[in-house]
Amino acid sequence: MATIRDVAREAGVSVATVSRVFGGGGVSAGARERVLEASRRLGYRPNAVARALRMEATRTLGLVIPNVMNPFFTAVARAVEDAARERGYSLVLGNTDEDPEKEARYLEVLLEKRVDGIVISPARAASPHLEEVGRAGVPVVFLDRYVEGVEAPVVRADGRRAVDELVGYLVGLGHRRLAIISGPPETVTGGERLESFLAGARRRGVEVSAELVVYGDFRRESGARAMRRLLGLEERPTAVFAANNLMALGALEELDRAGVRVPEEVSFASFDDVSWFRLLRPPVTAVAQPIRELGEAAARMLPEMVEGRGRPESVVLEAELVVRGSCAPPGGGG
Repeated sequence: MATIRDVAREAGVSVATVSRVFGGGGVSAGARERVLEASRRLGYRPNAVARALRMEATRTLGLVIPNVMNPFFTAVARAVEDAARERGYSLVLGNTDEDPEKEARYLEVLLEKRVDGIVISPARAASPHLEEVGRAGVPVVFLDRYVEGVEAPVVRADGRRAVDELVGYLVGLGHRRLAIISGPPETVTGGERLESFLAGARRRGVEVSAELVVYGDFRRESGARAMRRLLGLEERPTAVFAANNLMALGALEELDRAGVRVPEEVSFASFDDVSWFRLLRPPVTAVAQPIRELGEAAARMLPEMVEGRGRPESVVLEAELVVRGSCAPPGGGG
């Protein structure tokens, strides 16, 4: 039996477009004709009962995150789920592994399941698939990251002030050879953290050379590769900032493998604060985001949109610098 996905593939359109054709939504005449013709060829017959049910609320929300292994997103997902359940909603979770194509497939599935709304932290700052979701009339709330051109409220932490404060702290300790393990600059968070770090250094008279900017993909292995590259430089950095906790983990593992002592030989800090940072010796200096508040805000805003109570304003919270023992003056001096 043909499915809605088969029809979308045959017609060369998205699942959302097929859904709108049979649900009475607005699509172009050309797209409508291609969908109807594909349906006739495949013998697809939308179920009348299912169509009627789609007009009713399912009390289900979708949550799409970039990496379920990232403790930040794991904690955010728990906060969203708790807050959604308190409001009578169930949650369907999708993990994209920072892959835009995997993200697109999850969005199609969520549209097929007729979720009432979607909370998403997009893999990239541009996404035609999310634009399609918006045109389908499904309420969307962006969490941590957002997509330019898609009209939806955003819930995020602004880390620029805290990153700038971190740079000031490192420069104040005497560091001049600063390095960053950056996330992908094409993501909102990756670009923002990189620019904040570089701008903070420039403002204090420190120029971060190109060899000290190494790019990762927000995953553990890329943090290890980046640290190997930094340690292989003729003149090593005296302080390294990893732009998320998983890259920080990989970088710390590489420092340990190479026998490089923190902070005696290199100071180290991370964006995202996780519980085990406090347990390391030395404990890790980090930029902490208000995780529970972010999750609760997203889960509060989406039902307001689903239930027709208007579009809430975006929520921007402040990240905070947490200073611990992983940073010291160059050479480990006091």
